[in-house]
Amino acid sequence: MSKVFLVTGAGRGLGVDISRQALAAGHQVVATGRRPETVTEALDGEQDNLNLLVTALDLTDPDTAEAAVRAAVERFGRIDVLVNNAANFYAGYFEVVSPQQMRQQIATNDFGPMNVTRAVLPVLREQRAGHIMTISSLAGLVGQEFCAAYTTSKFAIEGWMEALRLDVAPFGIRTTTVEPGFFRTELLVDASTTWPELAVEDYAANTAAQIEGWKSMNGQQAGDPAKLATALLTVAELEEPPARFVAGADAIASIEAKATELLAQVEASRELGMDLAHDDA
Repeated sequence: MSKVFLVTGAGRGLGVDISRQALAAGHQVVATGRRPETVTEALDGEQDNLNLLVTALDLTDPDTAEAAVRAAVERFGRIDVLVNNAANFYAGYFEVVSPQQMRQQIATNDFGPMNVTRAVLPVLREQRAGHIMTISSLAGLVGQEFCAAYTTSKFAIEGWMEALRLDVAPFGIRTTTVEPGFFRTELLVDASTTWPELAVEDYAANTAAQIEGWKSMNGQQAGDPAKLATALLTVAELEEPPARFVAGADAIASIEAKATELLAQVEASRELGMDLAHDDA
């Protein structure tokens, strides 16, 4: 059955693949980005498609989110699937990421999808149906070196989505948090990556090596974003979509290892941690 998808960050990377494949499958797509002309250019060849609406949406501006939702409903009458895809990457060790950079990371990666979801939810509640799909990361479940800001933002996404799932289930709304590993999604291009502002001598050598390593990785990641988009469309078709979708062999292996580690930590805590209730006697 045809669905209406609202996709954020549709101007490059995974958002382009999701939008193109959804259109090819006969769905209606509201493709959004800060610069609609960039989205239009990225979806070259789809401009005459009556199933496509390109509109502006700045994640950090709730007014643009509400305007995009209004435009979607005016054009297609409903929204079935929200794909919170847009994000950026502030790299660096914690002490060399400035407080302002940390705030900007969280403003985009956390408050951004919250702004869009807040705008979409009244539509989904009225429909008593819908699916909120938010792209998190392997870094949302497993901490990574040189990723203090990004990992913080993605761990927050995981907690928010886990709680949101319980909030909206009574209204027939489903949620899926997606944890991709390393995919060629353009997250590491200059437009999406910001390097640390501060300098601390103890970190200088490792910072230089990390920046060189991350830059060399761009375009070389094992994961194919077109295949990820195909998988996400499959998830969107499920009557009962999973709460989490772990994408990529690297992510599956790392998250399995983290789950084993967590169970070991629980067991190590058992003797000291269990008997901490208030003693009424």
